[in-house]
Amino acid sequence: MLAAGARPDAPAPRPSRGSPRRRSGLERARRREAAALVIPSLIPILVLSVAPLIIGVALAFTDARLVRNPEYTFVGTENFARLLDNSFFWDSFRIGMVWAVSVTLLQLLAALGLALLLNSGLRMQGLTRVLALIPWAMPPVVVAIMWQMIYSPNAGPLNAVLGGMGLPDDINWLADFSTALPAVIVVGVWVGMPQTTVTLLAGLQQIPEELHEAASMDGASAWRRFTAVTWPSLRPIVTSITSLNFIWNFNSFSLVYVLTEGGPGGRTMLPMLFTYLEAFKNRNIGYAAAMGVVLVVVVVILLAVYLWSQFREDSTERKG
Repeated sequence: MLAAGARPDAPAPRPSRGSPRRRSGLERARRREAAALVIPSLIPILVLSVAPLIIGVALAFTDARLVRNPEYTFVGTENFARLLDNSFFWDSFRIGMVWAVSVTLLQLLAALGLALLLNSGLRMQGLTRVLALIPWAMPPVVVAIMWQMIYSPNAGPLNAVLGGMGLPDDINWLADFSTALPAVIVVGVWVGMPQTTVTLLAGLQQIPEELHEAASMDGASAWRRFTAVTWPSLRPIVTSITSLNFIWNFNSFSLVYVLTEGGPGGRTMLPMLFTYLEAFKNRNIGYAAAMGVVLVVVVVILLAVYLWSQFREDSTERKG
């Protein structure tokens, strides 16, 4: 029975805009929209990065060779056991660490100085910033060929300048055992410095000018303003860019391959170049894949230790 005064055809009450049912519907719609936006970008990553990584890890446990009709056999950890006794691989790893650390630190120092200069209000600042980006815009192969001409022992401008200053002018920079690696490091710094400069310059422009003015009014010198205001503000950016630069530098291949091909006598044999030669010259795909797995694991561990130390230092400073 209907209560007195009730309307038999009254519609059921609709959920209000803030009801749990409506909120859950909106959340599901947002999740569907987010998935529709993310999935197209995930597909290339899965196909071009994740899948090759999984295949590479799987090949590291086989005796795969680069032949016309390959037949793979599971060999377990045999490839990794062989790596433990491969002194040439560990020599290349040591050279790669020297290369990556040197280039990363020198890039940071040079880029920081250039970024501070570009942020100081120079005349024709726009043109200066464009010129600073030229090395970054050049393909690595072109850069390597250009620096081969600069380092040329016979007609290179570097030896010509040294000769004009009364210094030895017959140095074979890329073929001498003592100069090959430093010469290649200089090229690596020159190539990667613009990207680090742009990143640090963007960070400098985000620092409020009032902080520098307040420090100046307190009598702080330029160095004191840098250490108390500029550097603490740039620390998160420096941590990020040095981590990325270390990964990119450690994985360098084309630049050194064109410059020296790992010579002379393996003095510039970076681990990626050593792995490439093992895979495509000696055709030992499984063995080369094991090298790649070891390099990835070691770099991840090194970066984890570095980032942990930086975050711990930052948290200590905030607590203090």
